[in-house]
Amino acid sequence: MTDSQVLPPAPRPRLSNAEVCYGATFFNISSYGIFEEYETPAVIFGHALPLLEIQIILIFVSIVLCHMFLRRIGIPQFVSYMLAGFILGPQLFDLVEFSSDRLSLDVPGYVPLEGVARFGLVMFTFLMGVKTNKKAAFQTDRRTIIIAVSTFLVTMISGLAFRNFRLDKVDPLYMPLRLAPTERTVIAAVQALTLLPVITHLVYELKIPNSELGRIAISIAAINDLIGFITLICVSYVGTYRYVSPNIANRDMIAMIILVLVILFIVKPTAQRIVDITPEGKPVPRIYLYATIMTAIAASIYSEFFNQIHVLGAFLVGMAIPDGPPLGSALEAKFESLVTNIFFPISIAVLTMKGDVLRALYLFDDISFNIVLVILTSVVKWTATFVPCMICKLPMNESVIIATIMNYKGFVDLCFLDGAVKKKNLTQATYTFMTIYVLLNAGILPTIVKALYDPKRKYIGYVKRDIMHLKSNSDLKILTCLHKPDNTSGVISLLKLISLPLNNENKDRRVISVTTLYLVKLVGRMFPILIPHDKRSKARSPQNSYIQTMMLAFNEFQQENWESMTINSFTAYSHEDLMDQDICNLALDQLTSMIIVPSGRRWSPDGSYESEDIMIRRVNASLLDRAPCSIGVLNYRGYLKGKKRTNSTINVGVIFIGGKDDREALSLVKWMRQNPSVCLTVTRFLSGQEPNKSKNWDYLIDDEVMNDLKATYSTVENFSYVEKIVTGGPAVATAVRLVAKDNDLVIVGRGHDDESMDFTGLEEWMELPELGVIGDLLASKDLRSRVSVLVVQQQQKHE
Repeated sequence: MTDSQVLPPAPRPRLSNAEVCYGATFFNISSYGIFEEYETPAVIFGHALPLLEIQIILIFVSIVLCHMFLRRIGIPQFVSYMLAGFILGPQLFDLVEFSSDRLSLDVPGYVPLEGVARFGLVMFTFLMGVKTNKKAAFQTDRRTIIIAVSTFLVTMISGLAFRNFRLDKVDPLYMPLRLAPTERTVIAAVQALTLLPVITHLVYELKIPNSELGRIAISIAAINDLIGFITLICVSYVGTYRYVSPNIANRDMIAMIILVLVILFIVKPTAQRIVDITPEGKPVPRIYLYATIMTAIAASIYSEFFNQIHVLGAFLVGMAIPDGPPLGSALEAKFESLVTNIFFPISIAVLTMKGDVLRALYLFDDISFNIVLVILTSVVKWTATFVPCMICKLPMNESVIIATIMNYKGFVDLCFLDGAVKKKNLTQATYTFMTIYVLLNAGILPTIVKALYDPKRKYIGYVKRDIMHLKSNSDLKILTCLHKPDNTSGVISLLKLISLPLNNENKDRRVISVTTLYLVKLVGRMFPILIPHDKRSKARSPQNSYIQTMMLAFNEFQQENWESMTINSFTAYSHEDLMDQDICNLALDQLTSMIIVPSGRRWSPDGSYESEDIMIRRVNASLLDRAPCSIGVLNYRGYLKGKKRTNSTINVGVIFIGGKDDREALSLVKWMRQNPSVCLTVTRFLSGQEPNKSKNWDYLIDDEVMNDLKATYSTVENFSYVEKIVTGGPAVATAVRLVAKDNDLVIVGRGHDDESMDFTGLEEWMELPELGVIGDLLASKDLRSRVSVLVVQQQQKHE
């Protein structure tokens, strides 16, 4: 062929006016749709945007189909992302091959998708860094340092010990002999690393960030990540110095030092300055948010340009941003949903699509030693974590769990493997095997941890923590939980009925110890924080002005009742699905007998229904299931403002049907009886049928409690006892309404024995199942009364 001969150009779609230059090649971004004439419908895939859209649609269809089945057996959604990548990979549909020649010869069709995937990983890693609690992550002690150093060094040294093992058996057609040790070094490094973003993501998925186990895992991962970062920088420097160029090695090292210094002395102070100048309750200006995102993207480009993993720069910038409001919460509110639900799944699927299972099976003999090396280093790492945990006297079960967590692999590991392939340090077959390993790891290890660690176990009631079994000389310890300022008046009104100034008549009465917990929904921060407000300590005050208002109200209440009551205050910044754990942990620490929480239903000053908080109801439902002590759910309608009285008498009624919850409610009421402002009425509902007393032990206990109550308080002026025979659901509803009409506050038990009363027709119409049948009737929107209700549940016996 002579120079004058010219090959005909490859067929391409017709160019529209919207042309973008990529190198020396032009290609269309979008088509004109139905207004453009096509020779064949497939031509539309020659446009970048339609092709990208169909790629994204296929990815999400595959994810949904996979997760539809996997979620039923508790497999994390991350596994579905990876499986979608395998489905669309070379072994099945081969989306990359389908897309590669769709735009032009020089611009493969998967380039836009690759760009979206890389951007998604950058953003997700950045947000993980923002939400990480830096103080908690690096709040290390001797045992976490020992465990982290052992985990990394023992695994790394063990992997490198087999670096040159059986090199003479390596097939030169599979890989040049000089690159085989490098591939094994990459495997050893990936196995030794325990990456902070990955462990942070896992701990949050397991819903244990506020547990001691979760905090230890995060601290170990932070130290391991720091050691690994320094080690990999040094290894990268040595490798570049030996095999590429000393000048490039020195350049890369200096560039990374400059990046760290810029983040420490420019980015971090600037972010803190933004937080300081933002007024409380005001949003951060959007220009600051966009500038922060652009800084993270620029840091990622910078780190990749100097031969480091591209998510490294974004993570370092994220760690420099103060977590929580106003900046961290604003970044999360604006970008979290988009990144987590759209970009992150695309990123994981694209990384997985690069694996070729068929090639790995064909080259199984060549990668067999790498498989053995991965298994060996996994066992060594588990042992290197477990043994120091036992030496540091951690419980056996927790040691096993921490050792399992430290072996977890995730999205950043995939980034490391992808970067190694691009640098020719890892073959396609080994990359495919490592991807399958990450898939199995991410699917199996969280399931093992869930099976080994049940957060409810630490709340098991080995010791009776309720009011009924409280010793006569013991203080009554109550934990009150407040979500909003309008919860304050209800709790204080209830505590006023229990409190009683000491005098000669009740000088032997013990003090009531109240712990007040202000709950704030956590935004822009990954890990919950508990702040004590002890006057003797220097704990920082809450930033929310409404919390300060609630604290002032309780401080004033304590001053009025300083002889009979003590109040300690805490603020918990927590996620909605973790608030119940924070409440239970504090209840355990304070040895409380009862937790009092608002019902979540809000009433206007005139007593009419106003709104309902679903979040509070969900927290209450979880709390009722796992509380380590008794619990009372208060539905407050403002009974102190409901009537004009000539005296300050409060009518308190108790509906007693039977069962341990009703007996617990009666035990709480006994603390109110000595209050001269309380007029107490106990109404016992009877079904009219004589139960089998030989089998119904609860009925015998109920009779004994009632007889003791009548014998003790029958001559007391502010006490009365009534029995009513009610049959059927409608009769129960009518009787409850009559009790509500005569009282300002009604205290009832949550659960009742099915044999004690017929609730036919009532259970099917409950609006608030967490309040039980009677509590739901008293908290109903249709009830024409200003009566408040406290629903009591005695400490549960968890299995």
